[in-house]
Amino acid sequence: MATERSLRTIFSFISNQSQKGKLMKKRLTLLVLSSLILLPAFTLAATTTEELGEALYFDENLSFNGNQSCATCHDPDFGFVDPDNATNLTPVSDGSFPALTGGLNAPSAAYASFSPFFHWNGVDGLFVGGQFWNGRANSLAEQAAGPFLNPVEMAMPDKWSVVERLRVSVSPDYQTMFMDVYGLDLSLISPYSALAPIPPGVLEIYDRMAEAIGEFEKTQLFSPFDSKFDYFLAGMTDLSKAEAKGLKVFTKGGKCALCHLPDPTLAPDGVSQIPPLFTDFTYDNLGLPQNVNIPGSPVDPGLGGRLDIAALDPAGLQLGKHKVMTLRNIELTPPYGHNGVFKTLDEIVHFYNTRDVLLEICADNNDPGFGITCWPVPEVPLNVNIVELGNLMLDAQQEADLVAFLKTLTDGWGPANGMPPLPRPPMPPSP
Repeated sequence: MATERSLRTIFSFISNQSQKGKLMKKRLTLLVLSSLILLPAFTLAATTTEELGEALYFDENLSFNGNQSCATCHDPDFGFVDPDNATNLTPVSDGSFPALTGGLNAPSAAYASFSPFFHWNGVDGLFVGGQFWNGRANSLAEQAAGPFLNPVEMAMPDKWSVVERLRVSVSPDYQTMFMDVYGLDLSLISPYSALAPIPPGVLEIYDRMAEAIGEFEKTQLFSPFDSKFDYFLAGMTDLSKAEAKGLKVFTKGGKCALCHLPDPTLAPDGVSQIPPLFTDFTYDNLGLPQNVNIPGSPVDPGLGGRLDIAALDPAGLQLGKHKVMTLRNIELTPPYGHNGVFKTLDEIVHFYNTRDVLLEICADNNDPGFGITCWPVPEVPLNVNIVELGNLMLDAQQEADLVAFLKTLTDGWGPANGMPPLPRPPMPPSP
């Protein structure tokens, strides 16, 4: 605005000059026009895809009641999970209509960009990758497209209604942002009508919206790799005695490292290394109990409940399996498990250790003896992993040491302790 006022002042000055000042007027006019040509390079920066994605990620107006954004259930300040779940230990998230909830605990969006496309690993005989607990989305963009139209999440009626919210938004100015990033003119989209055919351009704008959110989720905000363990690997700090013992439990007696891989992997450039992601992106049935505190007490069949997987798996070998999520920021993301049945890190570690040992069977997860004298039966009794957990024979101190180690995986330790930033690994090429 200051620049515009200055230009108006100059032009006013020029217009008020006498006939004798025509030469000055011509020179000043050329100077001002030259400035106008050069000005955008210095004062106007085109929107980047990541900036558009950031605006979309935090925009509550893209939900039916204007009260829910991506960040509502994946908040950066809470390890990219639902703050209400993490604070109050509620298992599932409210939707835009508060009386409606999801049936699964919202997983962390941190480090999700490193998950490969969903695929079958023929060598190991396992499904790998994808997004969501059952891997039904191949990419970050595909995952981001889902919650807007989910009736128990953001609850928008259709894609056109979402694009309409983009079209009429003043702040953020999506018309300018979509034009900058994708060359798409939102002003050409007809006003929303639930009964009219979807006009041209809506589907592309919706897909680009999801793509931009996915690009934002690839930024360093979501994967800073600055935990204490990262600096330990870099030789810049030491683990405490308990943390070091916990690392030993993690890699040996606890069998955690069989699925939550603690070693660096080769980056897509074939030269750099990606720090440990603490997941192998596979699927497993851990034998978790049903969580009767979720409205409706649902039983989730996991990977095997997908129609496409069920068609390939008539024997039901994938029933009850859910994705192995990263352990990074696990300290920040209670409750735990796909259904949030465990309220503390100590509780889920104890479950891994004693699932098959406690002699009694709880009625449910509200039983006073839950995790003390008993565990309930598995939510899905088929395909339960009895090799890698259930009777680890760890004592109480080993459990405590393991928890201490897991807390070294919390991001933000480096900046909080005045450490210099570590080299950032290349991002994977997945969309």
